[in-house]
Amino acid sequence: MSGRVFFFLQHATYEPAFQAATMGITAAAMGDEVYFVFAFDALRLLVRGAYGEPATEREQEESTRAESLGVLAPARMLEEARSLGARLIACDTTVRICGFEPEALSGTLDEVMGMASLWRLTDGARILTL
Repeated sequence: MSGRVFFFLQHATYEPAFQAATMGITAAAMGDEVYFVFAFDALRLLVRGAYGEPATEREQEESTRAESLGVLAPARMLEEARSLGARLIACDTTVRICGFEPEALSGTLDEVMGMASLWRLTDGARILTL
């Protein structure tokens, strides 16, 4: 049974990015309508091209171990999920609070929308926060 799934991302160092990316790519591959909603650190890291990069020695070890197992990096999984139809979005206000102009994020994000629109999209969806 396909449905709509939202991953609200506030943190995006290796561990939370890996969790979101693996669940998101799996949901997209299984036919779910997937939305990654970026805010604060997750948004800043995505914009800087650092989504999913290790922030601690432990995360570096995990990242190295995952690479040796042939597991894709979180940023690469996010790209794959996007190629399967997943959408990367953010709230207009959050984008501005983080110091960005919505128009400047075209390409990085699929859409920047108001909270009311985002809220309506979540109706009946499964929601996970990381």
